[in-house]
Amino acid sequence: MTDDKTRDRIYAQRQDRIDSFVFDQRVAAVFSDMISRSVPGYASIIGMIGILARKHAVAGSNLYDLGCSLGAATVSMGKEVAQRNCCLIAVDNAPAMLEKAKEQFVRHDLPPVRALCRDIREVPVSNASVVVLNFTLQFLAVEERLPLLSKIRAGMRDDGVLILSEKISGADEQENELLIELHHAFKRANGYSDLEISQKRTSLEEVLVPETIAAHRERLAKAGFSRVDLWFQCFNFVSFVARP
Repeated sequence: MTDDKTRDRIYAQRQDRIDSFVFDQRVAAVFSDMISRSVPGYASIIGMIGILARKHAVAGSNLYDLGCSLGAATVSMGKEVAQRNCCLIAVDNAPAMLEKAKEQFVRHDLPPVRALCRDIREVPVSNASVVVLNFTLQFLAVEERLPLLSKIRAGMRDDGVLILSEKISGADEQENELLIELHHAFKRANGYSDLEISQKRTSLEEVLVPETIAAHRERLAKAGFSRVDLWFQCFNFVSFVARP
């Protein structure tokens, strides 16, 4: 049960000026509720990240959660690989989010986690058997996405995997409108008002830039990934597994 302090009501009142979305203290306090009511299938994606980590994590290797937010993917991986002597590395550039993530790591009694408050573009990647970008890449400028993916690929083991989850745009205008319509209906069903949906969308317009599935596949190939499988989709939210 979500109490009033952790219920997402950031956009419930009409705002004269809507600032760009930022992962500040206010968002960190309600993020769990926000993400569960906004992203269809989020809990399933998190659960499967742990299962994929269990399948692919190699003893002595590094597991990265880049843009870890509250650390849900790190927790999911950590529970599954606790006995493998892997190094869990969780990175986020929002101090408010990372502090709450650290609390989660302690609460779930994970193996030691390297929690880094840094820009993911500046963090070296090496000896990686699993790398997670869970709704993170979409917040980077489009021209910055390929360099990051290329860096990740260069730091991955040949038997490693990249798990990339993203909000996407449709392949054409008609499909895009349908996906948006269904997503908004999902949010209404989870208690968001039309005002909240509209104001949140405005706040994200210049911050979160979605792309098509085809664009993601093409970029991953350019970054050096030889196989890309789409394993999850619900409306305009997807997740890929990419292999070197």
